[in-house]
Amino acid sequence: MDLTPYLQDPSSSGFDDALLSVVVSGKIALAMRGRFFLRCFCESFIQKSNIGCAVTDEDRCLEYLKSDKFDLLICTDQLERGNGYELVRKAKKQHSTLKAVVLALTDEIPVEYDNAPWLEAVVAEADIIEDQKPLEAAVLAVMGHHSYRSPSLRGGELPYLSCPRLTPREYEVLDRLARGMTDKEIAEALVVSEQTSRTYTKRLLKTLEVNNRVQAVLKGMRCGMVQL
Repeated sequence: MDLTPYLQDPSSSGFDDALLSVVVSGKIALAMRGRFFLRCFCESFIQKSNIGCAVTDEDRCLEYLKSDKFDLLICTDQLERGNGYELVRKAKKQHSTLKAVVLALTDEIPVEYDNAPWLEAVVAEADIIEDQKPLEAAVLAVMGHHSYRSPSLRGGELPYLSCPRLTPREYEVLDRLARGMTDKEIAEALVVSEQTSRTYTKRLLKTLEVNNRVQAVLKGMRCGMVQL
């Protein structure tokens, strides 16, 4: 999937969950597993015009990185096609000044990459479920020429995870959030009003005890409630 051609569309995507409050100067490349993460990260940057690549596979991202100078790459370790760690390795080989942050959906760094000098920042999925600040800290660190590992990766222990019981409707909403659907799209799928759809989403976040859709989907994945 390649959302790059649609980034300048002035219409709202329906996502209101900002993952990053920091301002990033320079050109940004995003490579994410699935439509959901890709759309959420695209909406996380105030200066959307800085995003020059928004894809879900390794090879397509490398093509964009070859065609222009990028300052920051954010990717997930798992991609629809390819490997986020290999993407960073190859990208850094092409452009040594490129800064990169990896979101580890597996909550670990494979041993073959753990001490790689080109792997600057990694954030565990588990740490974002509780608090999105580790992601911001990672971006700030690499832009300041520092390395970063989120708390779970530094301590080697994942935070306690409480998995609540969802209603059938909450499962339906969570599944559609994981597909990258907006409130409007969920409303159409469930044949309800958009306002009702928003209410369903708010109730789901309250049940899961999270603050936004990204945390909801990540927690749902860790609890085995949903898959990307």
